[in-house]
Amino acid sequence: MISLAQLDLNQKRVLIRVDLNVPLQNGKITNDARLKAIIPTLKFALNVHACVILMSHLGRPEEGVYTEALSLKPIAERLSILMNQPVRFVKDWLEGVEVKPGEIVLCENVRFNIGEKANDLSLSKKMAALCDIFVMDAFATAHRAEASTVGIAQYAPVAAAGLLLSAELTALEKALRDPKHPVVAVVGGAKVSDKCLLLGSLLDKVDTLIVGGGLANTFIAAQGYSVGGSLLEPTFIAEAIALLARAKNKGVQLIVPIDAVVAKTISETAETRISDLTDIATDEKILDVGPKTSQLIDAIIQRAGTIVWNGPLGVFELSSFENGTKRVVDAIANVSAFSLAGGGETLAAIEKYGVSEKISYISTGGGAFLEYLEGKTLPAVTMLEARSTLKAD
Repeated sequence: MISLAQLDLNQKRVLIRVDLNVPLQNGKITNDARLKAIIPTLKFALNVHACVILMSHLGRPEEGVYTEALSLKPIAERLSILMNQPVRFVKDWLEGVEVKPGEIVLCENVRFNIGEKANDLSLSKKMAALCDIFVMDAFATAHRAEASTVGIAQYAPVAAAGLLLSAELTALEKALRDPKHPVVAVVGGAKVSDKCLLLGSLLDKVDTLIVGGGLANTFIAAQGYSVGGSLLEPTFIAEAIALLARAKNKGVQLIVPIDAVVAKTISETAETRISDLTDIATDEKILDVGPKTSQLIDAIIQRAGTIVWNGPLGVFELSSFENGTKRVVDAIANVSAFSLAGGGETLAAIEKYGVSEKISYISTGGGAFLEYLEGKTLPAVTMLEARSTLKAD
């Protein structure tokens, strides 16, 4: 790919696709991590006197229908504070945007435009006409072939990768293509059906694969244990059995919890107990890994050279069921291994326990992060690669 850093941006109209899809509550931003992540790219462009135009989506509005609750106007206000300079907000921008060198303009939500999600040809060309250089810096949407991620990159005079996108891909390649061994992956979350492709792909890349959270229940059942009233996907037990067998054949350690924290209800006041897998009652739910499992995971992480983490090991939002996740967070944060973490719940756990500075790289992507780990190609990245040698149509 062409990198932003390779280009002469002086006096050029640089349209940057960023990811400003931040959580809002009553019109107020509750987490601005994604805004902070794009600042290096913005400062780089401004320092060389570029005319900076930003575009992003927010939420999932109905195309063609303006929704004030999903307007990017409050994002422009917060970004102005973070950048220590005005970020001008433009509601109607498709027919042209006035912007001067050293200025930042933020365009209204791209998903208000009809044809955005379908990667409409005419919409893509209108977007491309706004700039001299298009920069894709929204890794979190790189897995979506939309007008503002792929279509515009096809028709812009020049299409390049931003600093954040490049950093994301570099971290992923370091963890998966040229890692320091042993490579350990920790995968949690609710459903094994959501992570089957991921687990299968990781078996080709890691030395040890640790499963936790609700998805581990299917592996526990696959080993012949009862999981009581726990979340379980019976139709995926055969898949879990196949993954266990494949791991054994490849010489990969596939670690399934050996004990659990159980309760009859999911609540802060629930009565809990630690149980071996042979002793889970029919009315009990597995809601966290037990201390023996945590001790086993700690020992594995201590020896790791590279760690990839996606998903909590229990219902960490409740203090009764957070110990397994907290211990894995602490373990990852306190080893010298290169650590890569991604996914919404994973980031929430990192924030809750205040260890963001101790994780080597925290991905801003959710779906894109998972799809890359699954071995899928990301359409926006593929287009940037194609544009590194091809001229615009």
